[in-house]
Amino acid sequence: MTAPATGTAAPSFEHLLARDDLAWMGQTTTHLDPPAEVVAALEESTRRREFQLYAPALGFERLRSMIVEDLGLTGADAWITDGAVGGLHHICTGLAGSISRVITSDPGWPWPARFAGLEGVPSTTLDLYSAEQGYRVTADQIAAVIEPRSLIYLIDPLNPLGSRYDRAELAAITDLARETGSLVVHDCTYRHFATGHTLAAELYPEGTLTTYSFSKWLGLAGLRLGAVVAVPELLRRLTAVPSNPLGANISAQRAAIAGLTVKDEWLARVRATNTRNQETVRAAVERSGLGRLVVWPSHGNFVAVDVADSGWTADDLCAAMLDHDVFIRPGTYQSPRSGERFVKVSTSVPEEWAERFAAAWSALSTPAGAR
Repeated sequence: MTAPATGTAAPSFEHLLARDDLAWMGQTTTHLDPPAEVVAALEESTRRREFQLYAPALGFERLRSMIVEDLGLTGADAWITDGAVGGLHHICTGLAGSISRVITSDPGWPWPARFAGLEGVPSTTLDLYSAEQGYRVTADQIAAVIEPRSLIYLIDPLNPLGSRYDRAELAAITDLARETGSLVVHDCTYRHFATGHTLAAELYPEGTLTTYSFSKWLGLAGLRLGAVVAVPELLRRLTAVPSNPLGANISAQRAAIAGLTVKDEWLARVRATNTRNQETVRAAVERSGLGRLVVWPSHGNFVAVDVADSGWTADDLCAAMLDHDVFIRPGTYQSPRSGERFVKVSTSVPEEWAERFAAAWSALSTPAGAR
């Protein structure tokens, strides 16, 4: 069976999984040894054969309340989904009849606009690859294209660059949403790695859907678990006919509960490792003279490196790194407009992987065609 075609020359994850010695620095997930409590919860769930059971349709009440508490959104409710992306899909398709337009960004994450497009909802993509605007979408950009009943999709911190919005910037955007009767989807997948993060739901609770993931900070990517959080009246518009009425992965929910129980200690370890690895990556880039960091400090568990003046394209550079058994991601996956300019490097990984990245990066030379 041949691998499905993709928009770039990126290797398939299935083929990468067959490479035992690969440094996985191309998926923004955590690859550290998980908390013992998480492993024990998975083992206990398996021992009890809970995989033979369906979970509650909206998720375990304890997990839902723990997520709301983690976000600090008193009065909100949570719906447990098949990864944050499962919730995004249902938002964009289940609410499509009440959405006039999706407003998103480049760079960004392409799937919400594609999901809504399946239902005939048009989209507008705003360019943010600009140091002058802090690699963020501005309220002025949104004001120029917003219409009544729009859906504004904000990734914050921004995958793939690592920028984040400050409170005043979010307030200007949520004011626009309120004035036009629009919704805000605040994708906070990387919130746990950010400093000084603000939730749009604090400013516009009646119209904000916050997405939450366990793939990044806790490293449960393969278990596919996330959540959508909103005030009950808004969330009911989704959960009246949920996309997963038989519930999300029951064993994953047990693991997530265990992870939230030890969150503070675990996050201290993960964030410290992430910071050290980002410094390792930055030092390697600066020593080599190949590229520049786009956003520093990054508020995610990754950094982006602009390689536009290096002679490399993003895809070719990632292929060269893969020859050194280091997997990083070209910007072309997330940015049709600027993607050939940059690569993304995940950093919540073993420190030995970051050292391998540094060695591989320093071994790169200017491509022959660029000399």
